[in-house]
Amino acid sequence: MTAPEQWAFRALDAGRVFTPNTPIDEKSVFSGRKAQIRRVIDVVNQKGQHAMIFGERGVGKTSLANVIGDFLGGMGGEIVAPRVNCDGNDTFASTWLKVFDQIELIRNRTPLGFGRAGQDTSTYGASALFGDAPPTPDSVRRVLTTMSEGALPILIVDEFDRLKQEPRRAFADAIKNLSDHAVRATVVLVGVADSVDQLIEEHQSVARALVQIQMPRMPAGEITTIVQTGLQRLEMTIAEDALRRIVLLAQGLPHYAHLIGLHASRVALDTHSTDVTLAVVDQAITKAIEDAQQSIRNAYHSAIRSSRKHNLFGDVLLSCALAKTDELGFFAAQDVRSPMRKITGKDYDIPTFAQHLNEFSDAKRGKILKKTGQTRRYRYRFSDPLMQPFVIMQGVVAHKIPAGFLQQGDDSAA
Repeated sequence: MTAPEQWAFRALDAGRVFTPNTPIDEKSVFSGRKAQIRRVIDVVNQKGQHAMIFGERGVGKTSLANVIGDFLGGMGGEIVAPRVNCDGNDTFASTWLKVFDQIELIRNRTPLGFGRAGQDTSTYGASALFGDAPPTPDSVRRVLTTMSEGALPILIVDEFDRLKQEPRRAFADAIKNLSDHAVRATVVLVGVADSVDQLIEEHQSVARALVQIQMPRMPAGEITTIVQTGLQRLEMTIAEDALRRIVLLAQGLPHYAHLIGLHASRVALDTHSTDVTLAVVDQAITKAIEDAQQSIRNAYHSAIRSSRKHNLFGDVLLSCALAKTDELGFFAAQDVRSPMRKITGKDYDIPTFAQHLNEFSDAKRGKILKKTGQTRRYRYRFSDPLMQPFVIMQGVVAHKIPAGFLQQGDDSAA
């Protein structure tokens, strides 16, 4: 392989290390989330306890679900951890059929599985377990009781929020049933915050059995680890100012740490360098914008579009992205004022841009913001968390953000 071919190969290899559009499925490349992993393991170790992992889109819930089985592997004994995705048409029965069919696939890939040597690998297929009868909360409990005699089942149901009300009610019944009988099996539901609120609100009896595990945005240290670990695997280095820029732009979302990390490593490798500098990161930002999801790009342009040449929509939206937020991602109109002043050099009163916030919360601008609260006490947050870093990157490329503002990690952008 020639030298140019080697550099090209390493640039391709970066796509295996940094995976912005694919959840992590290997423990070796999974970074951070120690607190959440420990809580899941604590749940598994307690009979009758189950878990609900919830958080914003893009915080890495599915990646965590993918590697739960690997982290539990050191506990001893046989463990089987199938993960299935729900869709809007799924029922309680169809979801559990997916689960048990996935268990059969796992056992066929690993002949020893969680049964005894020589056991028929099709024993736990959905058709063998339930026949023509659809799974019910009680039949699921009976099957898992028998299954847990030879293994520890960890049953991961992702995108739980996509299920309709009736399947959710049946899941609550099943979890309570498993808990009441202290079955040695753990159900892990994965979804957004609204789904856990609705489940607990409508089915108070399940609250004691369901441990709520929030996946917040990653702290700076964990985003740093993602970038550094990836570059180390590529035998590359990164300057401190470049690393700080990536961490701030990611806004706690691993998706953007991977996206910018991917393009920064390739920009450097394409110039036959193994050093990621601030200049390299700035080039990577432009490429990351081009590579962002088309739905994000369309929503951004729909939100700031105006027939008036001199309008504030772009500046207000950027200020929203840089505004200081609470732990749930909400900000008030007054939190927008400081970044607006730094971006425009003018001290705008809140009434000047209050109407822009209202329009961003309206369908005509795609409801890019979600509004909650009462008049004069409204709070806002981005409807899609992935939009916030995208808006900030647009501001960087357009040179709207003052020099040193991002590099210093200004409080308004924290």
